[in-house]
Amino acid sequence: MFASICLLLACAPASAQSAASSSRVSDDDVSFGALVRDLGRNFRDLLSVENAVILGSTGAVAVLVHGEDAEISREWSGASRFDHVFAPGDVMGGGLVQVGAAVGTYVVGRAVDSPRTALLGADLIRAQTINGVLTQGIKLAVQRQRPDGGRYSFPSGHTSATFATATVLQRDLGWRVGVPAYAVAAFVGVSRIQGNHHYPTDVLFGAAIGIVSARTATIGHGPATFALSPVAAPGTVALVFTRCEPRRSPDARH
Repeated sequence: MFASICLLLACAPASAQSAASSSRVSDDDVSFGALVRDLGRNFRDLLSVENAVILGSTGAVAVLVHGEDAEISREWSGASRFDHVFAPGDVMGGGLVQVGAAVGTYVVGRAVDSPRTALLGADLIRAQTINGVLTQGIKLAVQRQRPDGGRYSFPSGHTSATFATATVLQRDLGWRVGVPAYAVAAFVGVSRIQGNHHYPTDVLFGAAIGIVSARTATIGHGPATFALSPVAAPGTVALVFTRCEPRRSPDARH
């Protein structure tokens, strides 16, 4: 049976202006000490109802479609004519690019005395740190074999890293940047299946981890929060990320 994974973005009306552009950011907010302090707070904030709903719902969908993982992987990875199309996903989702871009943004922001740029970099660094801890921890705990015979398949680190970046960009810079960023993240996720490196459920849960990591790193940022609704039908699994009105003032960092 043909099966596919769809990552859909559904937006409810809300202000398009990001918190990063509307709130005041001081040098103290983006100091290295603040970055470390906020990171510790972020790890405490991981234990939230919203994060539990996202991970729990996605995990339930992953269990639902687990039986089709091998079939989907064979179908997608067997399309060798697309190898050159999805090959860039290996590089785009790698730690060198994702973490490097985060650190680079922070360093440039500090170097040119742009607190807002530095704040974006700090958010990206904290999101990638949280994401790395969660992703690697689950990999070691689950010990799932990859479809190509390698180790540590679940969840997909490339996917989680790129979705973490996309979520930070959306929350700090708005949907005009967020939509193409999510498109890139989805491309990387599909490339991991097409390249026979991961099963669909690895990618599905990786996306959820990335979103949870970035949401936690940007509490109080952006004009909206996410509500995730997994949808399953014969041959199709979808994650619908719905944009909702914020519960906090966008000027509040925590």
